[in-house]
Amino acid sequence: MRLAHETDSILSDWRERALRFETEIGKVVLGQERVIRLLTIATFARGHVLLEGDVGVGKTTVLRAMARAIGGSFERIEGTIDLMPTDLVYHAHLGEDGKPRIDPGPLLKQGEALSVFFFNEINRARPQVHSLLLRLMAERSVSAFNREYRFPHVQVFADRNRVEREETFELPAAARDRFLMEVQVGMPADEEARRRLVFDPRFHDVERLLMDVEAGLLDPEAIETVARVIQFGVQASPTLQAYVLALWSAVRAPHEHGVVVEGVDPERFIQGGASPRGLSYLVRAARVRAWLEGREMVVPEDIRAVFPEVMAHRIFVDPIYEMRRERLVGDLIAGIFARVPAP
Repeated sequence: MRLAHETDSILSDWRERALRFETEIGKVVLGQERVIRLLTIATFARGHVLLEGDVGVGKTTVLRAMARAIGGSFERIEGTIDLMPTDLVYHAHLGEDGKPRIDPGPLLKQGEALSVFFFNEINRARPQVHSLLLRLMAERSVSAFNREYRFPHVQVFADRNRVEREETFELPAAARDRFLMEVQVGMPADEEARRRLVFDPRFHDVERLLMDVEAGLLDPEAIETVARVIQFGVQASPTLQAYVLALWSAVRAPHEHGVVVEGVDPERFIQGGASPRGLSYLVRAARVRAWLEGREMVVPEDIRAVFPEVMAHRIFVDPIYEMRRERLVGDLIAGIFARVPAP
């Protein structure tokens, strides 16, 4: 009984802090409430996130604001065609004395204090770089200089430019599956938010704007503990578990569940995906969402709220449908929700 009371107290206290975290981010990023909520869920589910969106919609700003509010250290690297894996680990150059020097790269510079690592335009980097990033995401460690460096609290955020396709490399399925979520960042729908972003000088100086965010509101080391408490403290009933398994079955074989997607051959549309790891990520995210909503039980709305961002990139379609993937997978998910009854 005492342990249960302490767990409830921890969850309650940290829920208030998480909501403050969202408020702080909302000070500098307008009209992106859903994006902020999803990033908060990912933070407390300890998952990595791939952001997509047009240039200039605030992807970098929201991540820098998050890094400031979380605490710890923030590092960023730009994806380029000539970027090599070693560029993440060390920087070789000539010192003022003319002698060669090797300095720590963005991954090693902050050591174990690294909490947010942002990879800008990840699809411009070569597959070799993706491989190194995959290890960082999967194991939170890299090998260099005959030793292993660990980053126990790091959370990786990457950005992919979906407009420009020249000199880009598509992420392999294994790398995409390591991202808890793929989040779309679009233009704010709210007219007032758009007006302020354009005409309010406060939003034109990002460096000064970020100073409005309370620094170190969350402690990276403490988040790890709280994340575990959430996963054990928020329950999923047998009925809810059956619902999730039914959704999983419908994703893998939609035609067997009467799900119709217009314009596709139902026998060849879905090629695979939605692995057990993907479903476990879905449940992790749904538990955090339930906690943020003040509940100790996961309900179907929690599953639906995070399903597109957690599951869409894990659904592999036949190559002939890849160009229409975003719309078709969206229609598939909507059809699954319509056909699989919620408890």
